[in-house]
Amino acid sequence: MTDQSPVDERPGAVAALFVRHPLWEDALALLFGTALVALGIAFYAHAGLLTGGTVGIAFLANYQAGWSFGLVFCLVNLPFYLLGIWRMGWGFTLRTGCAVLLVSLLAEATPHWVAFAHLSALYAALFGGAAMGLGLLMLFRHRASLGGVNILALYMQERFGFRAGVVQMAIDASIVLAAIFVVSPDKVLLSVLGAVMLNLVLAINHRADRYVGVS
Repeated sequence: MTDQSPVDERPGAVAALFVRHPLWEDALALLFGTALVALGIAFYAHAGLLTGGTVGIAFLANYQAGWSFGLVFCLVNLPFYLLGIWRMGWGFTLRTGCAVLLVSLLAEATPHWVAFAHLSALYAALFGGAAMGLGLLMLFRHRASLGGVNILALYMQERFGFRAGVVQMAIDASIVLAAIFVVSPDKVLLSVLGAVMLNLVLAINHRADRYVGVS
């Protein structure tokens, strides 16, 4: 008989393995993740939809006053960097700052690269929400975010164990519902559906007990 290492045989038990992401993986994740988010933003902007968080605030400023989406998105995120530095560390905050800047630039550039002859608002809500959710998932797994509510959601997960997707879903749904005075009720309902789709991607795939990105 040969000696064997003890194995946890409890149902569903998996040995924890933490492997640090190399710098090039983090860089690609920031690029691909923000590109997916920018694509989702392009879908929403074309369909006249809204989403939650600081992205939703930037949408409102763009719809109401015609202000640049990218500029507003950068500015409204500035106060949240303090929370990021205090609770999440400099590395996380720097990566988040890079992600916010990339989304701001790509959101302005994507409409010049992608044009829609016809786009169903329902499809835009579902696919745009899923694209943004996948982009955020990629950022989260490489210890980055898009600032604002993302930082708060990740802090709540790491500090109290609440799922980041669930926290984000609750806040985003509240913001979108508050936009009923800005866009038509049918667009609000579709925006809520999109927010649910976005955060469903996060709630299913980003859990502290399943995956922890180390960057």
